[in-house]
Amino acid sequence: MNYLLIDADDTLWENNIYFEDAFDDFVDFLDHSSLNAAQIREVLNEIERVNARVHGYGARNFGRNLQQAYRHLAERKIAEQDLAHVMSLAERILEQPMELIADVEATLAALATRHDLTLFTKGHPEEQKLKVDRSGLRHYFAHTAIVKEKDAGAYQKIVAQRGLDPERTWMIGNSPKSDINPALEAGLGAVLVPHARTWVLEREELRRPEGSRFLEVETFAGLTELF
Repeated sequence: MNYLLIDADDTLWENNIYFEDAFDDFVDFLDHSSLNAAQIREVLNEIERVNARVHGYGARNFGRNLQQAYRHLAERKIAEQDLAHVMSLAERILEQPMELIADVEATLAALATRHDLTLFTKGHPEEQKLKVDRSGLRHYFAHTAIVKEKDAGAYQKIVAQRGLDPERTWMIGNSPKSDINPALEAGLGAVLVPHARTWVLEREELRRPEGSRFLEVETFAGLTELF
């Protein structure tokens, strides 16, 4: 038996696509005279890099980041109703249907018969709990953990709390920054399940320490061939 820590957003269900849609609507509403979408995105990226360290993640924090970007970039007088509209673009994310990624439920059902599964995700606790409940996947997991940030320390803590054997523990997810690199740093194995639209701030070069256990699958269903 292995101990499998499994990411949620963009590993089990679609998530970032809804943030991208909200950003596209923000660009249209901002209607900047000279900056294109990529340039506006860079401004927002920097705001998110700074604010995530303090406020974390989630749709409402994203809305506050959009408001800050609007205050910085707007070429017209800033009205309260405009800021409210910007926030509403992010809040709509919470209303989007849960869209499980292909073969996720069948794969979890198979893995859960052979291994100990932990849902290990980061983000706003209430938002993440709601998504877990709406997904209908909770019963496949022996444990669920929601943390503010997934760094090496967070992995070491969950391993210690659950009494897991690091040599038989693997992190599975789509994010090099949050799922792969810190898990390897903590001495765990890691499996990358790529997602074509992983959030830009979750992308980074893979760091594979000597002797580390790293694997990659094309799809979530491919996990049944490894475990």
